[in-house]
Parts: sequence; C-alpha cells; structure tokens
Amino acid sequence: MASIFTYITHKKGVVDDSALELISAAKVIDSDCKPTAIILGSPSEVAQVADEMAKSYTDVITVGNDALNYPNAEVYRKVLAALLPSHALLLVPHDTFGMDLSPGLSIKTDSSFASDVVGFEGMEGGKLKVIRQEYGGTVSTRSLCDIANGAIINIRAGVFKADESKAQHGAIVDKSSDIQDFSSKRTFVEVIEAEIGEVDITKSEILVSVGRGIGEEENIEMVHTLAKAMGGEVACSRPIVDAKWLEKSRQVGTSGQTVKPKVYLALGISGSFQHMGGIKGNPFIIAINKNPNAPIFQMADVGVVTDILEFIPALTEKINQAQ
Repeated sequence: MASIFTYITHKKGVVDDSALELISAAKVIDSDCKPTAIILGSPSEVAQVADEMAKSYTDVITVGNDALNYPNAEVYRKVLAALLPSHALLLVPHDTFGMDLSPGLSIKTDSSFASDVVGFEGMEGGKLKVIRQEYGGTVSTRSLCDIANGAIINIRAGVFKADESKAQHGAIVDKSSDIQDFSSKRTFVEVIEAEIGEVDITKSEILVSVGRGIGEEENIEMVHTLAKAMGGEVACSRPIVDAKWLEKSRQVGTSGQTVKPKVYLALGISGSFQHMGGIKGNPFIIAINKNPNAPIFQMADVGVVTDILEFIPALTEKINQAQ
C-alpha cells in the first residue's frame, strides 16, 4: 500500500475537525498505516497548527509562506504536487475548497481522483473500492479507484469518527525552503463571513434543524415549539432559506453557518455534504427522515424512519409531559 497523507484544514490557527477524521479514514484504507499530515499557510499559523497536530500524527510536514495566507487552490496545488512522493494517497476534506483543489491536483500529479467518499470496502483487483454518494445523496455507488499512480481522495465530513489516539512526540519537518514557486494567476479579493442574525446558532448547544421534509411554511411553527421545549434554537438547511421560510442566519452548511452543538436534531434533512460540512465538534446527531436511504443516517447516532409531521408534535408532547 502507498504512503497516505492528509491535508489539514485550519482557519486562524484553529484546526478543523476533519483533521482527526482523516486519520480514521486512512486506517480504514490500511489498518497499519500512520498517515502524514501536511499543513500549509502563513508561517505563524502553520507553526501553531503543527504543534497541535504533532500530538495526533507521528509525522507532520509544513510549508509556511505569506503566499499561503489565503487558500488559493492554484498555489496550493503547486506546493502539494512538490511535496507528495509518487504513488502517494492524499486525503482531503470534501468541502468547497477541497472541491476546488483536488481535481486539478490529481491531474498535476497524474493520479486518480475520487470525490465525496463516505466509505471504503478494501481492495479489488489491485484497486481501492470506494463508496460515494450522488444525486444529492439519494444514490450510493461503489467505484474502483486505481491507486497504482496514487490518488487524491475527498472525504465527506462527519462520516468517519475522529481518531482520538495520541502520537508519541510526532516529528515536524519544515519544508518551506524546498518550495520556490508560489506564483498564481488568481488574486485574492476578500473573505465574506456569513451574517449573524438575531439568534446566533453558532453558540447554541442544542439545535433543532429542519429541511425540505417539513413540506409547507406553516409547519415551521411546530419546529419552533419543539426547539423551545428542548431548550434549543431552530436551524435549517439551504432549501428552507431559498424558500424564504427562515432567515439566512439560521442556515447550517458550507454556504451558511458552521455550528458545534452538543445535540443536533435533523428533521427531514437528507444529509448532503454541503449541509454536514457545517456541523463540527462531533455532536450527538438524531436524524428523522421518512426515506430509509437518506445519507444522514450514515452519520447519525440515532436514526428514526418516520414522517416528521407526525414525529414533531409527538416528541414535543412527551418532552412537555416530562417537565
């Protein structure tokens, strides 16, 4: 099996939860592997993140340069292509930046590419068998990924549990001086942060999140009633915001808010990677959906297959009776 590397996502010195999830994904591919973390960014942030990752990874490679202050996929591809040995596997979080970065990187390294991977099923004929989801998560496919020349594999957030084991004094290798070309035809413009509304769902420990399965706008009121009974706040997926049933500040996902609740109750939410990418911190996820094949059930701690319009009032009543 080829060497396995992971791309570590971080922001302002804070490491994304995917960093430890990628360790678990790597160990599913090869139970004996010890993946190597790759950290790119500004010199000060890279040093801070590397110290933290050395607690979980036995080997950490860093490149710090002001040209890496912002995630410019064109520059990052050049750096990663120079760092990765031939035939290596690189695991990348399947988020908006990962989707920008990975396809071009696979071409640059002449390796295979697999996106939105939610599982692995060993090797078949010398090829890695990956499980992906398509058509908004309604269909799961099993594909063979030829890893003879290496591969870039995007891993969906939340499907692999974070590896909490600790490394013994992980080694940090700074390869900043090895990289000479940071040029790019792209120019960074600005970062646009998601707006914060009257209710800041990023601070809530309990979120009752609703998706298109709610059916009609008038049914949103019962979600508010349930959230009040649970002592939480109402959140939602993108279709609810697109329909203008709830404000943008309540949207969870890669194009909305990033949340870290202790409990996440998902009502009628399919579980697309765009939505699940906004859920961090490994909360206790309870999924209610009438589609037994909804991808969110693969990430939920508890799943109930039923109509949410029947489930919501029943649960609200039980909670109120218990108080």
